[in-house]
Amino acid sequence: MEIQFLGTGAGQPSKSRNVSSLALKLLDEINEVWLFDCGEGTQNQILETSIRPRKVSKIFITHLHGDHIFGLPGFLSSRAFQANEDQTDLEIYGPVGIKSFVLTSLRVSGSRLPYKIHFHEFDEGSLGKIMETDKFTVYAEALDHTIFCVGYRVMQKDLEGTLDADKLKAAGVPFGPLFGQVKNGQDVTLEDGTKIIAADYISAPRPGKIITILGDTRKTNASIRLAVNADVLVHESTYGKGDEKIARKHGHSTNMQAAEVAHEAGAKRLLLNHISARFLSKDVSQLRKDAATVFEKVHVVKDLEEVEI
Repeated sequence: MEIQFLGTGAGQPSKSRNVSSLALKLLDEINEVWLFDCGEGTQNQILETSIRPRKVSKIFITHLHGDHIFGLPGFLSSRAFQANEDQTDLEIYGPVGIKSFVLTSLRVSGSRLPYKIHFHEFDEGSLGKIMETDKFTVYAEALDHTIFCVGYRVMQKDLEGTLDADKLKAAGVPFGPLFGQVKNGQDVTLEDGTKIIAADYISAPRPGKIITILGDTRKTNASIRLAVNADVLVHESTYGKGDEKIARKHGHSTNMQAAEVAHEAGAKRLLLNHISARFLSKDVSQLRKDAATVFEKVHVVKDLEEVEI
């Protein structure tokens, strides 16, 4: 499981940072890629990665500002051009209005897709658990921005315990069907009458990962709730230390406020994202250093960077 950042800038593209988009790569888990936001130029960024657009099965939109959605029509159209691959449907989750934006863009441009888009729109009254499969659950909660905006909490369900094959072999169980039965949690009896209790050879279930991905927001209690015990918290850092007043005015956070959220939520790692173009390389280093005084395990991400979870 990895996160790859396709755009880490705030508001408008710069020479070093494209606008907002990131990919949650779940290839080992479910052979899918999920996009979170799709700012202008996202499909160009994907060309610099190993991501296959047809593997993108779900897109989660945090809010309807242009730097988070203007790349959608282009990406959706280009995804249709991979004729050598099976056409697969796609799901889009986002605030009310995302369906109208996408369908209008496709209609006006005369674009026809050979796959279906399934829209899941929500407003402030329909948040909470927005998606559940046999392996993942996704929650959304309203944040505090200048327009309706949400954060997402992706929870991987607990993983099955692993079989201690060496211990099982030492107990006299031959490779074959009996191994499979024990792995499936079934007790077995050997030819000599020895009873093998499956639970003695299977480790306890392992907790799944928690990934919190926030849209643009002022510091708010919702951010903390979404990030409780998260393995990774992706939080915007449009502004820096001392910029609290202007950050609040424009509906954003500083690096210090993001660090406070990570600390109060008990997150394991903080990835600072959505960086203003006014911050140069030396300034970005200071963003991290300042935030680390509040939350030590913090990192400022850059475009195309991949982070293993």
